[in-house]
Amino acid sequence: MSLIPTLTETLSRARADLRMGLPVVIGGYLAAAVETVSADRVAAMRALGPAVLAVTSWRAETLKARVYDGDVARIEVPLDADPRWLRAVADPAGDLMTPMKGPLRSARGGDAQPHRAAIALAKSAQLLPAVLMVPIADAPEGLTHLTAGPALAQLATEAALAPVAAARLPLLSAENSKLHIFRPDNGEAEHYAIEIGAPHRDQPVLARLHSACFTGDVLGSLKCDCGPQLHAALNAMGQAGEGVLLYLNQEGRGIGLANKMRAYALQNQGFDTVEANHRLGFEDDERDFRIGAGILRKMGFGAVRLMTNNPRKVTMLEGHGIRVAERVPLITPRNRHNTGYLDVKAQKSGHLL
Repeated sequence: MSLIPTLTETLSRARADLRMGLPVVIGGYLAAAVETVSADRVAAMRALGPAVLAVTSWRAETLKARVYDGDVARIEVPLDADPRWLRAVADPAGDLMTPMKGPLRSARGGDAQPHRAAIALAKSAQLLPAVLMVPIADAPEGLTHLTAGPALAQLATEAALAPVAAARLPLLSAENSKLHIFRPDNGEAEHYAIEIGAPHRDQPVLARLHSACFTGDVLGSLKCDCGPQLHAALNAMGQAGEGVLLYLNQEGRGIGLANKMRAYALQNQGFDTVEANHRLGFEDDERDFRIGAGILRKMGFGAVRLMTNNPRKVTMLEGHGIRVAERVPLITPRNRHNTGYLDVKAQKSGHLL
């Protein structure tokens, strides 16, 4: 086995670099996450040549910037722009206070694949999808190097999951329970499976794919229905004597807790959850439910009775080799803080509520 890092390992390094404010090299460009790069590094990058700010088409639409490359816009950075300008364009927190950020000029022509790869990498690092990019012929030593096409393809590949540890863990909802830990091979967060009882592997198991929600599951937030759904699912499995709940570390529909708080701040300004995600530059939902199918296969399950109100989960599981014998609704009480959120889930995300 070679000691040289694989592409998957190099991408994991690149994610860590971006999170620390260090540029990476992608397809002949220096690329740095606007959220984390320092003023000194911005100056050093800009001294090397003309800079552009790569953003998603969603963010560009909010900024009224032209999009010539489908899902990506390359905004030309003015000569007098400083890091505050970059962050104001990247982060919608101040959009309503300073709505006019232009005129913004978008680059066109040439290959936008490196910019697309840089944005995908920033998303995978759970950073704002806004990347400062400068063309470069000779990169400084020590920086992580990526080729755009292979990097994009690898970022879209389903991660391989390996079981790490498992132990009995009695719960309030079911004393006969076991917690399983699964680790992906791409360096991202581990995921968990709570197995209740001893479900038969040759029959559909009562199952739920639950995305982590620190605010709802841990703090008891009233803004969403996540905490009540988590406990209702565990209680139902405890009463049935068996089941499996997958706890997937994809906070905030896959954008991470920091970006979720940014979305909440935008909701406080009057935007709904989908609009807030778009203004930040994200899709409606950035989660990868293939992870759930992979864990179920690793545990020996081929069919489920899925506790969900989200038809997308049913489609995803069936498309990845897990038969959904039944969709079991999981409706929890509303409150005055989450009723608008639930309405948007039904109207814009297709949830059956």
